[in-house]
Amino acid sequence: MKVVHLNTHDCIGGAARAAFRLHEGLRRAGEDSKMFVATKSSHDISVVQFTPSTKWSYRLLRTIRRARITWSAARSNQVQAPVHSLISDDRSPYSSEPWSQCPEVDLLHLHWVAGFLDYGNFFHFVPESTPLVWTLHDMNPFTGGCHYDMDCGRFVAQCGACPQLGSQKESDFSRDVWRRKARAYRLLSRNHLHLVTPSLWLGEQLSQSSLLSQFPHSVIPYGLDTEVFQPRSPFAMREVLGIPSDAKVILFIADGLNDPRKGFEFLVRALENVDFRFKTVVLSVGQGKPLDIQGLPHVHARSIQDDQILSFVYSCSDVFVVPSLQDNFPNTVLESMACGTPVVAFRTGGIPEAVRHNETGLLVPIGDVKLLREAVVELLANDDKRREKSRNCRHLALKEYRLDTQAYRYLSLYREMLAKSRPG
Repeated sequence: MKVVHLNTHDCIGGAARAAFRLHEGLRRAGEDSKMFVATKSSHDISVVQFTPSTKWSYRLLRTIRRARITWSAARSNQVQAPVHSLISDDRSPYSSEPWSQCPEVDLLHLHWVAGFLDYGNFFHFVPESTPLVWTLHDMNPFTGGCHYDMDCGRFVAQCGACPQLGSQKESDFSRDVWRRKARAYRLLSRNHLHLVTPSLWLGEQLSQSSLLSQFPHSVIPYGLDTEVFQPRSPFAMREVLGIPSDAKVILFIADGLNDPRKGFEFLVRALENVDFRFKTVVLSVGQGKPLDIQGLPHVHARSIQDDQILSFVYSCSDVFVVPSLQDNFPNTVLESMACGTPVVAFRTGGIPEAVRHNETGLLVPIGDVKLLREAVVELLANDDKRREKSRNCRHLALKEYRLDTQAYRYLSLYREMLAKSRPG
């Protein structure tokens, strides 16, 4: 079976890492899996990078399309920077070029494709005989541009007056994106496309969507290599980072530390001037300059792409804090659990599906800084409780989030889709 995964990146960002891991899991299962990406960072020969044509006619068309996209976005009053996070267009300058370069395929698996695929052109050219599976790593495929709606709920209708754009116009950029997506999805039959969400929560959001709820969908959680992500000795990494061996370590990881949706500010507020009565260090990992935390030593490491090094980072920490305001099913939560590090998180999105309260960690209401502080202190101060949750974390990761388990679930879906498209 020839499977091709389309993603904007192969390694950068949570969705890319999730797609790459699934791709690896399928190859280990003996399948002919490739990734086709706009930007390649790895040296993996099974990852194919899209190369825009150098012919002058294509270059001219890309220039014109890029200018039109920029002009129409400005005309639609996309005048403010996003309030929370990324806002993505459904169009790209590449038109139908990616499909013309796509490797030979029996089944096409879409992932996070913002800025790479032009929805209208791409879905027009993909033949009905090529089954499409689309894993939604966030809400963007069924919104007017945002990747998380921050509970505005306007995607249930047709977006417009987007709070994240600071817009009060119904016919704004988000409404235009919504309308173009609606036209693009009408090109697909119900049996041509099958949607997958990694969390029940995202599946529930999808079921309310005015754009995609008519297509069948399944819930398949992320998987990871539990031989790479496993409990390791904490001392080597602590020595590398200059963290005392007898300190309690609070870990925060995000691609962008300054993304308000990831909630680092709430962790800072929760930890400021707390008398822990034992030596405590905050360890943050990610791009951007971290905020200072009054009264606590703070060690910061830039983004880490190597999974084995990440496993040592999780293992050298006592608790992993995820104060996201809205999230799907973060890879970091599963990574932490596989390494036996309990999680404290806001009760939001798909996080509670893995962070099971009083079993693999502690959950508190979104934005409640006081309860977030108390949960962190409770775990750090009680070694027996923390060790029990550490064992539970590892057990659950092995039981439900192994890479081969995820690959098997997708293979079953692929075979079902291929049987429908080729009944002979």
